[in-house]
Amino acid sequence: MNPKRMLATRAWAVALPLLAGMLAPSEGGAQPFPSKPIRFVVPAPPGGGTDTVARIVGQKLSAAVGQPVIIDNRAGASGNIAALLVAKAAPDGHTLFVVFASHATNPHLFKNLGYDPIKDFTPITRLTGLPYLLIVTPSLAAKNVKEMIALAKSTKGGLTYASAGAGLAGHLAMELLKDVGGFEGVHVAYKGGAIAAIDVAAGRVCCFFASAPSALPQVESGKVRAIAVSTKERSPLVPDVPTVAEQGFPGFDVVSWYGLLGPAGMPKSVVARLYKEVVALLGTEEIKRQLAAVGATPAPSASPEDFGAYIQSEITTWGRVIKRAGITSE
Repeated sequence: MNPKRMLATRAWAVALPLLAGMLAPSEGGAQPFPSKPIRFVVPAPPGGGTDTVARIVGQKLSAAVGQPVIIDNRAGASGNIAALLVAKAAPDGHTLFVVFASHATNPHLFKNLGYDPIKDFTPITRLTGLPYLLIVTPSLAAKNVKEMIALAKSTKGGLTYASAGAGLAGHLAMELLKDVGGFEGVHVAYKGGAIAAIDVAAGRVCCFFASAPSALPQVESGKVRAIAVSTKERSPLVPDVPTVAEQGFPGFDVVSWYGLLGPAGMPKSVVARLYKEVVALLGTEEIKRQLAAVGATPAPSASPEDFGAYIQSEITTWGRVIKRAGITSE
């Protein structure tokens, strides 16, 4: 054989195995994660609380993993449209669901979801927690929760109370308070929290569990009074307002939470990577400041499994409340 050809053959013999190793897929046949843009499916329109949290987290996650995070707003049906989309997506970690508290109540409000809220998803972590403020009309002769309950018990038919929509967390918070406090009331459902708060300020309804960020301007202006916080700990937004639990109802804890889910069957290594990156960014001062500006507090789960258990506990808790109150979707 020609000496030059022999050298060339030997060179290829050495190079081919190296080239094959470079071109071969990673362990398990999967590409390194992430290998393309990550899509955050958001069950709300642009500009709301869910969308804002998704964009804050998404921007920082993009910088951390070196891929764009695209916000895909799929509003409607109390989050069911977005949930169904994610449940059917490829479980490779590139399609994720920025979920909120209605994910745990929808199974009890809708007969045919088209998905299982536990089995069809992979939990990653809770993102944030938001308190509700129990606000009352300024003219109400009650300065705290016990006085409000006493007034409701002494009033024929009970007090009127607002919600941002039947079956939403603010509505369920009042149903839970009615249950533990042993009083009755008349529910008035509104198409949004802003309208409900206006009618509380005007005295057309007596009280309302409103999301803290949306209610705070009216509280500060004196248009409504805040008599309690729904979470087990006081809110830094209104540090002087006691919790419901502090006022004689231990264990009362209603949180408006956001979290991150993926489709069922995601590789453990991808879940671990996402969990690590998201929890790390939630601990940064910059993210804390950005979330505080919209009234949210970072609340990462201890592990993906812990987040899954949290969702299951929320489903169980609110299932009992919804059944006792006879609430259905409207």
